[in-house]
Amino acid sequence: MAKTTFTRSSGGSLLPWLALALIILIADQFTKVLILGYYKLGDSTYVTSFFNVVRVHNTGAAFSFLASASGWQRWFFTGIGIAAALFIIWMLRSHAGQRLFSFALACILGGAIGNVVDRLLHGYVVDFLDFHWAGWHFPAFNLADAAISTGAACLILDELLRVRRSR
Repeated sequence: MAKTTFTRSSGGSLLPWLALALIILIADQFTKVLILGYYKLGDSTYVTSFFNVVRVHNTGAAFSFLASASGWQRWFFTGIGIAAALFIIWMLRSHAGQRLFSFALACILGGAIGNVVDRLLHGYVVDFLDFHWAGWHFPAFNLADAAISTGAACLILDELLRVRRSR
């Protein structure tokens, strides 16, 4: 019997990874809807001595890269996000049986789509997690950014483990 397009000879199914990406996307968008509904731009709530919830709009990329550009960056970063999502889905189809690698890709996929949705709906990404220490603030971020960072760290770990196994 022929395998469906969602299962590959690598021994894994694409569906669990797409489900994980969807869960990340839903959680990201849900938290952003809450922030948009309850906070005005710049509003902040003290939570702990090192963490606030704040509403920030980021028209750029990570660490507000190109945020002060004239508006073209919205479509540029949207295009990059869509291209990355398509590439990740292609990679997941080919490597669905590699659990850590696929977990990493699914995290990045869910986060990338979450930020693309923001750019398409609002023209900016909604950030709200503000960590700080002794007057220094790490740039505000959101759940999509956290998922992308987690995925990137897992990709590095996966590669380190792969190299170690090949020795």
